[in-house]
Amino acid sequence: MEPVKTSDPTGAADHLRTALTSLKLGEPATHRGLTVVPLTTSVSSNLRYLLLEEGLRRDLVTIGEVSEGGSVPELSVENRASRPVLIVDGEELVGAKQNRVANLTMLIPAKGTTTIPVSCVEAGRWSYSRPDFDVTDRVQNARGRAEKLGSVRRALRHSGSRRSDQGQVWDTIAEEAVALDAESPTSAMSEMFERHRDTLDDYVGVVESAPDQVGAVFIAGGTRCGLDLFDQPATFAAFLPKLVRSYAIDVLGQRARQHDASPSGDARAFIQRILSGTFDDHPAVGLGCDVGVIGEGVVAGALVAEDTVVHLTAFAERERRRSGGGSRERYASYRQRRNALESRYGR
Repeated sequence: MEPVKTSDPTGAADHLRTALTSLKLGEPATHRGLTVVPLTTSVSSNLRYLLLEEGLRRDLVTIGEVSEGGSVPELSVENRASRPVLIVDGEELVGAKQNRVANLTMLIPAKGTTTIPVSCVEAGRWSYSRPDFDVTDRVQNARGRAEKLGSVRRALRHSGSRRSDQGQVWDTIAEEAVALDAESPTSAMSEMFERHRDTLDDYVGVVESAPDQVGAVFIAGGTRCGLDLFDQPATFAAFLPKLVRSYAIDVLGQRARQHDASPSGDARAFIQRILSGTFDDHPAVGLGCDVGVIGEGVVAGALVAEDTVVHLTAFAERERRRSGGGSRERYASYRQRRNALESRYGR
């Protein structure tokens, strides 16, 4: 297989605009405060890649710490397959010294090793549970994904880094765990999903993917919007159950209520807000180009490779909380907790 070519920056933004303007909305499905509006398109994709879950199952991919001592915001991915491997924003990786989530969507090149940016979602552990990582049937909860996306896009624009605000990630997990009665000894995000697994599976059972569906707009409690768009129906179908759980856990935690507005109208308005934003772009981790969207009340990011939008994720941006210490205060908290873990486990 020929290597996936990186699109030029201007073309990447244009391909994202084309993908958005080509979308068609389907009939919404609603269940207990969560509405899912299907998205289809006439744009086709010929990209060939493995999903991370498939690569791990076939022993073609190994994910591990970057060193024996580890580094909280980074992991190492060895791809032994003959084609790229897709890692999707928010995918949870469990094992090694602590559970992590991917900071953004990445297409990992074939036959090589790549260091990827991640965030910790298990603040109370810094010791090996196993030598490597596995992937789960969930992605980070929608609120956490939205906040992480915002902080990663800001870091990328300002410094070229793809690191999240790790302190904010931990704080959000702690808040949601209390709301969901799902606190755990290691402050693991996974406990929220495990505690409410049966209820979340009920949501998954209600929402089905159509054969030509490539994405969806998710409306949690009638007000909080998010969008995930993939290049192929098969990829979207594989991730739909994970995405439904991601939004449904937020509905359960916020006790959100459905309002009376039109879901299709809300979805169209949200897509238009994305299109009305300013697009920026950067060479991606691995293959392709990262495209960000700066808009009023919206945060979005996409991976574009070989003239194709591989994955777009977008959220209606919530107002960021401001405290006396700001990000410096959260960073100090992150450093203190990390140092305490390293001291406890003898790094």
